Amino acid sequence: MVNAVTHSQSYFLLVPNSDCRGSKSSSNSFFPKPFAKFPSLTTQICRASFYPLPSFADTVSDSKHATLLVENYHLHDILRTLLQKLEKEDSDPLHILSEDGDWSKDHFWAVVRFLKNASRFTDILQVFDMWTKIEKSRISEFNYNKVIGLLCEEGMMEDALSALQEMKIRGLRPSLDTYNPIVHGLSREGKFSDALCFFDEIKESGLEPDSETYDGLIRAYGKFKMYDEMGQCVKKMELEGCSPDHITYNILIQEYARGGLLQRMEKLNQRMISKRMNLQSSTLVVMLEAYTTFGMVEKMEKFYRKVLYSKTCLEDDLIRKIAEVYIKNYMFSRLEDLGLDLCSAFGQSHLVWCLRVLSYACLLSKKGMDIVVREMRDAKVDWNVTVANSIMLAYVKMKDFRHLRILLSQLPIYRVQPDIVTIGILFDANRIGFDGNGALETWRRMGYLYRVVEMKTDSLVLSAFGKGHFLKSCEEVYSSLHPEDRKRETWTYYDLIALLSKHTGSLDCIKPR
Repeated sequence: MVNAVTHSQSYFLLVPNSDCRGSKSSSNSFFPKPFAKFPSLTTQICRASFYPLPSFADTVSDSKHATLLVENYHLHDILRTLLQKLEKEDSDPLHILSEDGDWSKDHFWAVVRFLKNASRFTDILQVFDMWTKIEKSRISEFNYNKVIGLLCEEGMMEDALSALQEMKIRGLRPSLDTYNPIVHGLSREGKFSDALCFFDEIKESGLEPDSETYDGLIRAYGKFKMYDEMGQCVKKMELEGCSPDHITYNILIQEYARGGLLQRMEKLNQRMISKRMNLQSSTLVVMLEAYTTFGMVEKMEKFYRKVLYSKTCLEDDLIRKIAEVYIKNYMFSRLEDLGLDLCSAFGQSHLVWCLRVLSYACLLSKKGMDIVVREMRDAKVDWNVTVANSIMLAYVKMKDFRHLRILLSQLPIYRVQPDIVTIGILFDANRIGFDGNGALETWRRMGYLYRVVEMKTDSLVLSAFGKGHFLKSCEEVYSSLHPEDRKRETWTYYDLIALLSKHTGSLDCIKPR
């Protein structure tokens, strides 16, 4: 029987489906045939092609790969042991380095990252000094620049300046990569005179400040609201032959936007358009926030669309600010649009459902609220107190006491616990003819009234409906208390209701027994 077949330059092993005595196919068969006991030679050759014999080159490659894996495992094991030593209390990296004898470049920078995260910046310089003494070639501009940049980033300017001085003593020539972090770090701390001294030192060293040098200064001027200095810095930049690039313009626009200087912001934006420069997504967000702060609806919506188009995520606080602009302008239907846009772009969230429910609650549309509630049920989204309170506030405003009573009775089913806004809704409804004794008694039996007072309702709900009589009364009575009484650690709902009843007498008709 043929045991091997040579084809071109490859060698294959034959794997027959039966032995010479004609037994049934073994379990190793790839394509077993019920009635074929003896496959043909051609069939055997085809099946054998699944098992190529490894070539010498493949064997060597596998051997190298295995060796590499072992070496990597060994290096990772050493690094893990090193970091475990550093994690111990009162660990001394200098002592550890002395015991280990030396660290590789990767291990050294891993130690530096660890010390940085642990805010042990003094140790970084000491370890760096010892590590460079072990091997003189490590005394390099590159290594010093990394250490100085890290220290400047964390605001350790004294240590960074010490490292710069040591660098000079060792005969190394600082570059822009050395000076830029120092100029930026000093500027961020408001030490502009010191920063400008190093700015001049850059020129004295025969170097030319680049756009990055100026950008750090401009950003720092903006941080301290020194807008005239920002403009002067740009002029100086242009006079020195360093043209502002798109990063410079983006920084300028961001700082003007944060300062509320919308005309300057818009003027620079037009200049960028004429130069065919693009706004960064972060700049779009800052401009959107500026227009939102000033309640400029049209421009706010224009930049909101640009932000959505750029797929930039918006912080919840900014979304709430946008929603508050719509609420102040009685544009309640836009809340639904805002929620749907955000859902389409970034997916569902509690804030999205809050916007949608609140939209119909402000419009006093029971049909609209029911639609959103059905969608929440279909999406298997749990209710929260924000959704419940939004709907109940709409019922109170419509004086729809039947649906208000039904929803109050269903709160335990939805696993919604009342907060101070819920309590306020009940008492405010009682002032206009609702009988809330049943709900209050249920909350008392369930222990809700003996919980610590808290507000879990989204602030947008209060922006839309106001605080109501109960919450305003709570604030007035609390502010009238003696300072020692206000320092009380915990207030329960029961305490609060009793306090209001004592001071105003307006809650006598509805209070827990």
